[in-house]
Amino acid sequence: MAWVQLHISTDPDNAELLESLLMDLGAVSVALEDEADQPLYEPDMGATPLWMSTRVSGMFEARTNLQQIREALAEQYHQLTQQPLGPVEVEVLEEKDWSRAWMDDFEPIRFGERLWICPSWHKPPHEDAVNLMLDPGLAFGTGTHPTTALCLRWLDSADLINKEVIDYGCGSGILGLAALLLGARQVTGVDNDPQALEASRENAQRNKIAPARLQLHLPENAPNDSADVLLANILAQPLLALAPVLAGRVKKGGDIVLSGILTTQAQQLVDHYSQWFTMDEPAVEENWVCLHGTRL
Repeated sequence: MAWVQLHISTDPDNAELLESLLMDLGAVSVALEDEADQPLYEPDMGATPLWMSTRVSGMFEARTNLQQIREALAEQYHQLTQQPLGPVEVEVLEEKDWSRAWMDDFEPIRFGERLWICPSWHKPPHEDAVNLMLDPGLAFGTGTHPTTALCLRWLDSADLINKEVIDYGCGSGILGLAALLLGARQVTGVDNDPQALEASRENAQRNKIAPARLQLHLPENAPNDSADVLLANILAQPLLALAPVLAGRVKKGGDIVLSGILTTQAQQLVDHYSQWFTMDEPAVEENWVCLHGTRL
């Protein structure tokens, strides 16, 4: 099936309104993108920030009467904002299998010496390597982001044989499953998103991980047991708020690995966690940092 997209440039105040109007007019999907290369780093708790110049794109079937859509969009937008709608760009998309195109963007990636993250639809490039077959599903985590990549490289370099691991904010399960394939005895995955837990469970099955080796919990149901290694790839503010809880879950002499941290936030995290851990020099990739500490 062929598709067309309507693109409208707007500001943060009206982006979500345009998104809603396009969906009401029959768009099969709507995307919001940055038009001015403006980075959005860590938002405040509960905030959903948008770029100062936001491009709102609605996708429609090619047979849609675009003139009617544009006229209705302009009329409804004016009624609600008392402002004229700006220029509407029309883009014709080539006919292709979009689900296949998305899958083709993901290739096997090596992290460290032993570990490969392989999309479930690819054959592992090295059968004798430690191959984690991953489908991100509905949860974040494919290994391509620097925060995840830094954690995976640490895991590859660590001695995890028979270790107990906590993956706090487990998402797709990528870190906890990597730890299991690298020799950990058991992993406890914690996430506040039930879809993330389901994605972790499905990825564990895909990698033939015995259910008993991966225990998955919402935060309020997670056990209070301590572990040899705790991984937390989330964001700086939650890491600061959760520090006493996370520190209490690491055995004496155990390891904590913190990621999702910008370089400008690293020193604050190092200083805060130093009351419980001997902190190493940060590992840095692009503007992101991974911190490792040993429990005092």
